[in-house]
Amino acid sequence: MTLAARAFAQLATWPDLTEVEPSCGTGRALAAAHGEIAHFHSDQDLDLCLTARVIRRFEEHLEAATAVRLIPGSHWVTLRMEVVADFDLLMTLVSLALRAHQNLPLREQGAPARCNDRRSAVVARQGFGAD
Repeated sequence: MTLAARAFAQLATWPDLTEVEPSCGTGRALAAAHGEIAHFHSDQDLDLCLTARVIRRFEEHLEAATAVRLIPGSHWVTLRMEVVADFDLLMTLVSLALRAHQNLPLREQGAPARCNDRRSAVVARQGFGAD
C-alpha cells in the first residue's frame, strides 16, 4: 500500500471527513461539512485545501518542506508523498485545514473547489514552480 493510499484510508476514518467525488474529476476526494479538503490524484500526489489565510500564515514553513508545492494564488497546496515524514506532515496539515474550514466566514463556505490538479499545468507553462 502506498503512503497516499494509507493516508486516504486513515483520513477516511476521521469523523469530520467523508469520501466524495472530486470536483476536479481526478482521483478520490475527502470533504468536511464546509467543503472539499483533499484530492488524492495519484499514488503519490495530492492537493490539500488549506485556505489562503493558513497558507500565508505558514508560508515559510510550507516553502521549506520538500514535499510541498505552492502555486501562486491557489488556496490549495500540493504534496508529494514519498517518505513517512510526508505522511506525518499530511496528517498535521489536514488538521489545520479542518480547523481553517470551520472558521471560514459563511460567504466563503462551500465555495467551488479548484485544486491544483488543473492549475499545475497552467503554472508550469507560465514558468512558476519549475524545479
